[in-house]
Amino acid sequence: MRVYADSSFLVSCYLLDANTARAKAFLSDHDGPLPFTALHELEVRNALRLGVFRQVITDEQAKAAAAAIDADLRSGRLVRTPVKWPAAFRATLRLSEQHAATTGTRSLDILHIASARALRMKELATFDSRQRTLGAAAGLTEAL
Repeated sequence: MRVYADSSFLVSCYLLDANTARAKAFLSDHDGPLPFTALHELEVRNALRLGVFRQVITDEQAKAAAAAIDADLRSGRLVRTPVKWPAAFRATLRLSEQHAATTGTRSLDILHIASARALRMKELATFDSRQRTLGAAAGLTEAL
């Protein structure tokens, strides 16, 4: 694995939005699995629930997306990947100190970048421009 997909990318893979076509095109060209951390688990599944709350998607659509995630976990397209969280949080603090005032990145976005670095990923797949900027500053190349 060399590409770290953040939650914005993964949500676009499972729900129809403005970035879905771009996400699916990337996936069709990318043959390796994508890591799926506890942070992904929380953020992606919570995004589905928030979509229902905001009435952007139906409960049935959220359940279908969750089932598709589960299927991709079973098939190996997504791979549950442990992160050494204490080290990742230390890196998050450093990244925040060095870059948050100039990039405007939020805590969980910084944690994604720190997780990608902790997992020794080389590339970042994201639709979040501030996260992309931070990823570049942290040495990740843009996968999209």
